[in-house]
Amino acid sequence: MKIKVLVIDDSALIRSLLSEIINSEPDMEVVATAPDPIIARDLIKQTNPDVLTLDIEMPKMDGLDFLERLMRLRPMPVVMVSTLTERGSEITMRALELGAVDFVTKPKLAIIDGIREYSDLIVDKIRAAAQAKIFARTIESSKSLTPTKSTLPMVGNNLISSEKLIIIGASTGGTEAIKAFLMQMPSDCPGILITQHMPPGFTNSFAKRLDGLCKISVSEAQGGERILPGHAFVAPGHSHLQLTRSGANYMTKLDDGEPVNRHKPSVDVLFESAATYAGKNCIGVILTGMGKDGAAGMLKMKEAGAYNFAQDEATCVVFGMPKEAIAAGGVDDVGPLDELPHRVMDHLARYGTRSLRV
Repeated sequence: MKIKVLVIDDSALIRSLLSEIINSEPDMEVVATAPDPIIARDLIKQTNPDVLTLDIEMPKMDGLDFLERLMRLRPMPVVMVSTLTERGSEITMRALELGAVDFVTKPKLAIIDGIREYSDLIVDKIRAAAQAKIFARTIESSKSLTPTKSTLPMVGNNLISSEKLIIIGASTGGTEAIKAFLMQMPSDCPGILITQHMPPGFTNSFAKRLDGLCKISVSEAQGGERILPGHAFVAPGHSHLQLTRSGANYMTKLDDGEPVNRHKPSVDVLFESAATYAGKNCIGVILTGMGKDGAAGMLKMKEAGAYNFAQDEATCVVFGMPKEAIAAGGVDDVGPLDELPHRVMDHLARYGTRSLRV
């Protein structure tokens, strides 16, 4: 059975190109296109699509306003089609908070060649969205998003927090999962490294958003930073993020190598570096995401002595990456997203003082 897609974009050219790309795939079809959300609203009722692609800046109704109403009244999988600008990246982060499954960057120049170059990415994200679990949520206004008071205890042991590391990987649905995880972290938690599948131009906005919401400091990794307690570093969209060491210090490192598992940054690259340079000092966390990136690296982490957690199927938007990591044998504990921060900190409290040094 084909995935039914409704394309919503005010550009006739983009509607035509997206339709061409989607209809060329044997497992999906465009059932309708709309130039604005008002027309789309009626088409949703008529065609009952499985997935929407949605532009952000459109006439008659802004894409975010439409998305908020849609998720409140008729929740369904949505892939945002966003222009790669600073303002666009901030708006896209808000769209993900409102319930969009994922996004694709719309090329600003050479649109025809650009969209066709991204055709594999577009159809992959539509397939992932069609499989996604859409959760009912309370829509928050951007003004209501303030730093949380963590219910987790402080680590209370500088030796634990300075030697241990938390290494996180995620993809589809991961921006909200990472936010939920980090907002519960105490201000003196171990240093954290994060790889979220995301293109250049968006990771900086993502990190800044997290930094404003969490008790810990969150920033986009530049390479060469010392990893300290209470600090998290997000892989930039243009490079793989790796862990390395300089003497007794853990450091960040960026690698401009080829994509791994079709991704750059890749979770496997981060996990494998953690296995090499930190071993039993690591706690691995794999969250919601499509595909298998991270499964092999998490197994290497476990073989090196790390203790690893995976998000459970019930709370994943897409139970792909955690499922593959579990199947590969690299996971020690599986739990719902809202419990994972507590389980990680409980593990630190029980075992954090043992075998701290590599």
